[in-house]
Amino acid sequence: MTDPVSSTILLFDIEKYSARDDVEQAYLRRMLYDVADHALLAAGIDETLRRRADRGDSVMELIDANASVSALLRALLTDVPTQLRAVNRMASSSAQMRLRAVVATGFVATDRLDGWVGSDLNHACRLLDGAVLRAALRERPDHDLALCVSESVYAGIIRHNHVGLPAEAFTRITVDSKNGSLGAWLHGPVPAGDLRSSDDGGQAPASEPEGDTARRAVPPGSRFSSGTVKGDNNGVSAGQIVGNVSLGGHRGEQQ
Repeated sequence: MTDPVSSTILLFDIEKYSARDDVEQAYLRRMLYDVADHALLAAGIDETLRRRADRGDSVMELIDANASVSALLRALLTDVPTQLRAVNRMASSSAQMRLRAVVATGFVATDRLDGWVGSDLNHACRLLDGAVLRAALRERPDHDLALCVSESVYAGIIRHNHVGLPAEAFTRITVDSKNGSLGAWLHGPVPAGDLRSSDDGGQAPASEPEGDTARRAVPPGSRFSSGTVKGDNNGVSAGQIVGNVSLGGHRGEQQ
């Protein structure tokens, strides 16, 4: 395993992905890649400064620590919503795409199987899967993106009111996880509704099972009707991302 390296962590996840059929899921995956690539390029982060892991309905980007996090945040708050509106304007109602996003920083190592290992990555995944971020997107029908940043990103950048990143636009939240509560900052107000509701309309358990979505491991080649993992995308197990990991955001084969 390599020594842990400081990185910026960017995560995207598609809302209600599992409710779509295979054709719609394939379309949404292509659009998700386009949105992620556009956001990173708009922030001045080219393919040499990032690595990507594909989780089917999500993408994870590890970005060089020297890349501007402020530029990335501005792209997420301006360019990405504009692109999502353009995409959804041309898409059918069943192919509309809305996203949850997390920006965090931390140390991540790579093992001999090219898996990503690190507690900071685990925490970012739990913020992405947290009930608060899900509810924030669900309760804002006029917005196609809900963004959450880690404590370190808020302390290092947001609270200083850099251009285009007003601190007052972020609200502190606490995200419950099986390993305890995690502090974070949500762009916009905290949702007022039932935070237990899942994307598919059911009630999420009070505590996550050991094999939760962010860390589910499956055999290579498996396909799930939920659409969470497809083809050789093996998800994350014990904080380790394995499977179809690409360098510099190259798309590889689409299902």
